[in-house]
Amino acid sequence: MRHAIALLPLLVLAAPAAAQQADDLNRIIDEGLNHSQVMQTAQHLTDDIGGRMTNSPQMRQAEAWTAEQFRAWGLSNVHKQGFRFGRGWWIASAYARMTAPRPLMLTSIPVAWTPPTSGTISAPIVVAPMKKERDFAAWRGKLAGKIVLVSMPGEGSEPGEPAFKRLKGEDIEKLDTYRQPKFDPDGLEKLLREIAFTRKLDAFLKAEGAVAWARISHRDGKLLHGEGYDFQVGGTPALPGIEIAAEDYRRLARLAKTGPAPVLEINSDVRFDDSDVNAYNIIAEIPGSDPKAGYVMAGAHLDSWVAGDGAADNGAGSAMIMEAARILAKLGVKPKRTIRFALWAGEEQGLFGSMAYVDQYLATRAPGPAEEEGSEAMYFRYKYRFPITPKPGYGDLKAYFNIDNGSGKLRGVHAEGNVAAVPLLREWLGPFAGMGATSVVSSPTGGTDHVFMQAVGVPGYQFVQDPLDYSSRIHHSGMDTFDHLKAEDMRQGSVVLAGMLLQAANSAKTLPRMPLPTQGTPTDPFKYDDPADD
Repeated sequence: MRHAIALLPLLVLAAPAAAQQADDLNRIIDEGLNHSQVMQTAQHLTDDIGGRMTNSPQMRQAEAWTAEQFRAWGLSNVHKQGFRFGRGWWIASAYARMTAPRPLMLTSIPVAWTPPTSGTISAPIVVAPMKKERDFAAWRGKLAGKIVLVSMPGEGSEPGEPAFKRLKGEDIEKLDTYRQPKFDPDGLEKLLREIAFTRKLDAFLKAEGAVAWARISHRDGKLLHGEGYDFQVGGTPALPGIEIAAEDYRRLARLAKTGPAPVLEINSDVRFDDSDVNAYNIIAEIPGSDPKAGYVMAGAHLDSWVAGDGAADNGAGSAMIMEAARILAKLGVKPKRTIRFALWAGEEQGLFGSMAYVDQYLATRAPGPAEEEGSEAMYFRYKYRFPITPKPGYGDLKAYFNIDNGSGKLRGVHAEGNVAAVPLLREWLGPFAGMGATSVVSSPTGGTDHVFMQAVGVPGYQFVQDPLDYSSRIHHSGMDTFDHLKAEDMRQGSVVLAGMLLQAANSAKTLPRMPLPTQGTPTDPFKYDDPADD
């Protein structure tokens, strides 16, 4: 009895706090579903601003506009976090057409960070697929004055299942499988050699006197992408490059096989901007009442590719982050922990914005090779750089939540192998079970901005989302426009995120952390690499 009496004051204090949190969650739902602005935010980012290549004029416009919105909604400490990136690049206009054996407009796009054609160029094609340096020997002396098609044409494909999909229970169950980590230093070096080949190919084509090159789109259906990764000042390609729709590319290859080589006309008016080589993350906060309690955080990448308008990837995630911030600011919540919001830059080239945040505020890793600094190789080598040195603020970040898989409904959270975090993540998801957000799955997910936080032992998580048509046809493609965003899903996502953040900010519990990573042993110490693969 004495123990029960002793607990009474604590229970009396806890009851109003619990009641306040329940009231706040209901107010979040009301504001986020009945007064949402998430689609207006997404529409401005996509229709008005458009594709947001890192350091392009459109990205600079997006940086300024999003910061202005955060300030207008009453958030605090709104600022830019700069980090060195490289050249800005954007497309003013571009076209490619076949002029012989008949006139035909081609569906095409300049490859990112390739130079302009400086007017219209006209030349015959040569189909010269090259994947390895040893392939160069077969084409020496044969490429001068040509537009070189460097990809194999392939045979084409038709989809075997519907492009649009929502997750069923069994789909989510398959995600709840623990995946053992893999440590493969030799495989990393092989991958980095493959990445370096694109620069060697550009140099070879230039030395052989080619006037431009073209590659095939990696999807059928006349979809275009235009990704390119050589954005460093002094390291961009020497020759104009274009991506041609798969159907058009194969037509050109067939014509070259059966008759005189087709003649193409290309005009690629692309622009470089070297006025500021820094890229900028946009940061905003709702201040916490306890400076010693740390902070919780949510983020999404603001940058995109430019074949489309960067709607699902990742205007949707950015808009949901901003909407969660708007909702919580509008309600005037007073969390114990600060709630921080981040819109990352440079994600598409290698998670550079979130990498810069980790390096500045959380932990540093041993330096990589100097020649890889500022290149795509930094992304792949990051997890192999040891030791990790925590910074003074390492323990302050208690939870990070990321959104970057389109506009699909949030269905749960990837626990990233942190089995100890599962109960608390489920507790925070609990109020939103009726909205479809129910599952905490063991499997990790990669390729977005929580990755480098997890890589230094910080609890960073990506949501499980309904895929819709994100992977099948939207991701990085010209179809990535506002029309493919689902408003009901994005309202749900904004509400779930705001509720998760508020609970994490007020909870007496914090997510268990994984051990600080240290250099592992090779997963397969007996593996041999096939020399034929190099």
